[in-house]
Amino acid sequence: MSGTELRNISFHGIGNPNGPEREPDEHRYWVTESAFLRVLDLCAAHRDTIRLSFDDGNASDAAIALPALQERGLTADFFPIADRLGTPGNLDEDTLRALAAAGMGIGTHGAAHRPWTHNNTADQHTELHDARARIATTIGIPVDTAACPFGAYNRKVLLSLRTAGYRTVFTSDARPAHSGSWLQPRYSVEAADTPESVRARMLAPRTASGRVLDRAVLMVKAWR
Repeated sequence: MSGTELRNISFHGIGNPNGPEREPDEHRYWVTESAFLRVLDLCAAHRDTIRLSFDDGNASDAAIALPALQERGLTADFFPIADRLGTPGNLDEDTLRALAAAGMGIGTHGAAHRPWTHNNTADQHTELHDARARIATTIGIPVDTAACPFGAYNRKVLLSLRTAGYRTVFTSDARPAHSGSWLQPRYSVEAADTPESVRARMLAPRTASGRVLDRAVLMVKAWR
């Protein structure tokens, strides 16, 4: 691994989710606005070693996250689900463009929020190519970063992503990352998290044995 060690921290919905879960455990990753702001303050205090991202393209990305990031002088990467753009509770094309215009990174979380490990060839093209093209057309700039839905990947998925020309791929492996790596593990903030739990679970220094375990786990997952 090369580059500076950092922590990728990802958020999903902010506020109170409207309606039933769209997939199992979705509400586990929704945080209240007050909890989000407290965790964001902690992240701002460690801005040199933390990179932020937001998955799914919930409307709260623009309504709550964007102004909070701007107030703290922070940037983040946003990974919308292409098929949800313009649907109730989600970003529409105008708000996605507003995120890009504000200097935020825009990537893809696929078309329909399904695990890429289960796709056939046609579905994989829809997820990795068609979804990216729709998002890129919306914001008017190329899209070359992706976040794996549900954090699911294997060797075949990674090969498909490399072949498709993605510059960086984000997972949900809850491990430290390195700034120069193509594959970027992330920690996910959950509904019960506080600044204290984020500090303990995500920001605590890794021991030498912990680093060895991190490398082994990521290697095994990448070569399944």
